[in-house]
Amino acid sequence: MQVNNSNLTYSEKPRYELLDGLRGVAALMVIWYHVFEGFCTSSMDQFLNHGYLAVDFFFMLSGFVVGYAYDDRWGSGGLTFKGFARRRLIRLHPMLLMGMLIGVVTYIIQGCVHWDGTHVSGHWVAIAAVLSCFFVPAYPGAGHEVRGNGEMFPLNGPSWSLFFEYIANILYALWLRRLSTRALIVWVCLSGIGLACYALGNMSGFHHLGVGWTLADYGFIGGLLRVGFSFSLGMLMARVFRPLKVRGAFWICSVAIIGLLAVPFMGMDGAMWTNALYDVTCVVLLFPIILYVGASGVTSDSRSSAVCDFLGKISYPVYIIHYPFMYLFYAWVWAEELAFGDVWYVALGIVAGCIVLAYLCLKYYDEPVRRWLSSRCGKGRGAALAKA
Repeated sequence: MQVNNSNLTYSEKPRYELLDGLRGVAALMVIWYHVFEGFCTSSMDQFLNHGYLAVDFFFMLSGFVVGYAYDDRWGSGGLTFKGFARRRLIRLHPMLLMGMLIGVVTYIIQGCVHWDGTHVSGHWVAIAAVLSCFFVPAYPGAGHEVRGNGEMFPLNGPSWSLFFEYIANILYALWLRRLSTRALIVWVCLSGIGLACYALGNMSGFHHLGVGWTLADYGFIGGLLRVGFSFSLGMLMARVFRPLKVRGAFWICSVAIIGLLAVPFMGMDGAMWTNALYDVTCVVLLFPIILYVGASGVTSDSRSSAVCDFLGKISYPVYIIHYPFMYLFYAWVWAEELAFGDVWYVALGIVAGCIVLAYLCLKYYDEPVRRWLSSRCGKGRGAALAKA
């Protein structure tokens, strides 16, 4: 499958089914990572310890897909910044709003309290919800930082990655797409060096790259470096991609993703810098290999196609709606001082329930809303806009 096919519109271009499926695999790993977050005492004893690196894989996939879908559509192709922004908003924002709404409901159920039990006034919850709708992050200690733990988007923590996704899309439309391939290579190298320095210099304070979710300390810089490198590398790979012949690519890549994200924290004997080195190795070397192999593979039977299609469709919805339920889960587990062995069936039920809810949101909210928005502003190109 060749990517540079300028005579085709996005809706006519072949889809990378395997990449859709791998996005879903990574999303499910994020959910399980967050489940086990309720039973760890620090980032060092977290089970599925490197689940946060799934976000870097998401950014890389996004850069690849955006570059593939849009690089040949600017200028004479008729695409403008306004048109691109409209497409991305239609694709991403409806589910973002749904995640925020679920976050408000679960926060009210929890009792509108900080993590320390301090009650939060309802008007701060309303302000947090409105600001989240417009992607205005909360800074630590602000009244609308209603969880009290420093999250940029306290009603639905994972929204932080979409915040940086939007930044990457804006930079793509204004600047990155204009770079020649040679200039893009230079930028990818520089941003990769910056990311490595951030990790190995322990600017996170925890010898890992699980940063970007807070404006405290160097969190914002870390988020920019994560998306700046991974998104740009994905773009670069889309430009130069030439497929290999790989059999069983989806299953090979799925096992690789699960294995890499499940590796325990490294360097507990005092050499904790090795954990940062592992993070950098995954993002700079191993994830690009997985992406390349996944993009090279094709589904060979209807069952594999169905699995990839389902995982791809629910990947974004399940990612953006699951965490509000984790807040409730954590509050219960911590209040009762429960171990995972005591509540494994509840955890399994939550994961299954999130998948079902994500699918329902997709079919009865996200897809209809995107079709309606696209028909309103797409002038007959609604289906293509909704998928782009």
